[in-house]
Amino acid sequence: MSTMEDIDTLIKETLTQEEAKFYEELDEQGLLGSIGSIFKGKLGWLAVIMNIVNLGVFGFMIYCFIQFFNVTETNELIQWGLGIVICAMFMSMIKLYAWMQMDKRAILREMKRLELQVSSLSSKISE
Repeated sequence: MSTMEDIDTLIKETLTQEEAKFYEELDEQGLLGSIGSIFKGKLGWLAVIMNIVNLGVFGFMIYCFIQFFNVTETNELIQWGLGIVICAMFMSMIKLYAWMQMDKRAILREMKRLELQVSSLSSKISE
């Protein structure tokens, strides 16, 4: 058994049943759990709206691709190509925001785990 698992076992032994349940909820999430966590909390509505906008921008980008291959004049090619680039940048920024939110939630979860560990250890020391 690794030292990390030893530490987790020690912590679980010192926690009350309610604290142990809370500690289990703070466990590390997988990719799908992290993506799902974006839609929870105070800014969940914003994530939903941003994904709807992202789908709209993706649809417009496909339209720009179709138009790009249907035109023959250079100026029009540049315009539709610029539309494709702007759409790709817009979609990238939305994805970047979502990944930053996932990272923020992971950091907050670890901070809560540390707070729980510190409070548990301080209560054991004061006994």
